[in-house]
Amino acid sequence: MTGSMPDPQENQVMTLEEWESMWQRGMTGFHQPTVYRLLQINIDKVLAGRTGVKFFFPLCGKAVDMKWLADMGHTVVGVEISEKAIREFFEESKMSYSEEPVPTIPGAKVFRNAEKTVSLYQCDIYCFSSSLEGQFGAIWDRGAFVAINPKDRPKYAALMVSLMAPDCRFLLDTLLYNPERYSGPPFCVPNEQVHSLFESYCDIEPLQEEDALTEDFKNWGMDYLIEKIHLLVCKS
Repeated sequence: MTGSMPDPQENQVMTLEEWESMWQRGMTGFHQPTVYRLLQINIDKVLAGRTGVKFFFPLCGKAVDMKWLADMGHTVVGVEISEKAIREFFEESKMSYSEEPVPTIPGAKVFRNAEKTVSLYQCDIYCFSSSLEGQFGAIWDRGAFVAINPKDRPKYAALMVSLMAPDCRFLLDTLLYNPERYSGPPFCVPNEQVHSLFESYCDIEPLQEEDALTEDFKNWGMDYLIEKIHLLVCKS
């Protein structure tokens, strides 16, 4: 395959209904039962000495990272299409919670714990905006940028930038592999794409990369898999 050929994953599409169905059927191998190790390793870089930081979790699922941060005194806002995932997050975290409609998004709901430290919006991510919760001091994207349809990446990047407060520190987790061997999701995100989408607005620092090839991924046909953590900070 020559360099001028299109990205083999460019036209891959997963609908919101398909994602909801995966949650309903328990096909959630992407969910981690413990706080994500690469977040723990890099949390000081994200906090940068700040306390009481407001975190945004795109496509949050029921990530236990959200409870971990709330327990540390931060606030968390997440967006997730699956109501099942949201309810399971609160139930498994042993948090009582309330739900209410979101007046500006037809059909959307927001679920909040009693302390209002965790607010999870059940809606399409592209319906979310800073008009709902303001801007954020931190964003943790593990599994969102690699899950959205590749054609939607410019729209997604624009949304993330619009949610970044001037002091925001955005931790972005991406995967690199041979897209000829596996069609996704999770989709392959080349480093060049991170730069082309974000570098006009953000300074991008590579923090870490690791070999993430497991037997499961080998069974999917992959011959290599690299997980990479980037730190994006608004240009001053």
